[in-house]
Amino acid sequence: MYSDPSSAAPAGLSAVLAEVLRTGTELAAAEAARIRALAAAGHLALDVMTDRREHARASEMALREVASELAAAECLSDRTMQSQISHAMTLVDDYPQTLAAWEAGVITRAHVHAIIDVGSPLPVEAREEFDLLAVATADGLSPGRLRSRLAALAERLQPTTLSERHRRGREARCVRIVSGQDGMSDLVATMPTVLAVGIYDRLTRQARAVIDARDEASEPGSDERTMAQLRADILADVLLTAAPDADPTRTDDGPGILGGIRARVQVVVPALTLLAPERENSDPAELVGHGPLDADTARALAEATSLPWDRVITHPVSGAVLHTDTYHRTTAIDRFLRARDRRCRWPGCTVPAVRAEVDHTHDYALGGPTDVTNLAHLCQRHHSQKQFTRWRVRQLPGGVLEWTSPTGRTYTDEPLAYSPAVRFVPDDPAPPEPGEEPAPF
Repeated sequence: MYSDPSSAAPAGLSAVLAEVLRTGTELAAAEAARIRALAAAGHLALDVMTDRREHARASEMALREVASELAAAECLSDRTMQSQISHAMTLVDDYPQTLAAWEAGVITRAHVHAIIDVGSPLPVEAREEFDLLAVATADGLSPGRLRSRLAALAERLQPTTLSERHRRGREARCVRIVSGQDGMSDLVATMPTVLAVGIYDRLTRQARAVIDARDEASEPGSDERTMAQLRADILADVLLTAAPDADPTRTDDGPGILGGIRARVQVVVPALTLLAPERENSDPAELVGHGPLDADTARALAEATSLPWDRVITHPVSGAVLHTDTYHRTTAIDRFLRARDRRCRWPGCTVPAVRAEVDHTHDYALGGPTDVTNLAHLCQRHHSQKQFTRWRVRQLPGGVLEWTSPTGRTYTDEPLAYSPAVRFVPDDPAPPEPGEEPAPF
């Protein structure tokens, strides 16, 4: 009897997956126990500091003493151990719900890092609420997607507006060099996020144009630079010469195609934020794939760009996309999909829709219609995985994608809803009449 060896693969993969999940849960519990032990060591040092009530240097010595004891036992530097103790105390003292969820295997170390990183700018008094909401938000999300949700959550808990903090942050913009080895250095530019993302996007698209031109020329060995190397070379060319010398599309003394490539970012701006600059506490805009964008920058982008903005009509309660329109003639389907998807629809992916491809959920060649109910954005990586692996997908009403893994597990990816324009809260109950018993809860 003939037996197809590939038929046993899903069962074997399922067993491996179960083992990975089991050991992951056990490892999380062990790591959380270590965190609690390190925090306890830090608290012991704090107790010594309190008893001594001496100047800051003596108190610091108490913490170093404890850190050095632990570091010696583990063959680590005391600086490394002191850093680990500080991190552990932050997690135990300020994020107890996050630590408990990690210990139970509900979230991973990457989720914990995302929560602490995003929550670190918050005042200590706001972290208890952030901790509770962050753990609830993390359910079913990848760390990358969780970060964008947490950024919006943390923004609502900040005592000052994003615009105020952004104005302060802009004062720290700079370019610096970090010396490396082998004659190499890192050129680091600290600048507003929207500019950094735009620069990186333009470099990526220019590098892609070089690679495409190289592939069309079919000249083996003529240029073997990687995408990362091309980004670095083009950046150096642009900054040093103001025109990329690496442009293979230049045919004469004039500029080639690369000089005409411009940065591309995807921004979502609430209408009131865009139209009412005098309005206090405007809702922040969103730089898709990166988090909140201050209102002043969003309005400046809207005023400067010559490209059309898509108006997105959303449900006032659920935030679901109902309709899109624009004053310019563009493809209605593409406008709707960009507004609905906003990023790649593979579970956990955060690539913005403007850098993804529109894919037929049910293959067009097999009869799938070219309609919003059968289309969704997938980045190049995940478009290929959909085509050439055993992952399967079907699209449910409302643009919901149901992915099925090779082992038969299903994962649902829903379009990220926009913030509701109207928020409803229950009315306070009317006070009882004199002599009337209050209504039971």
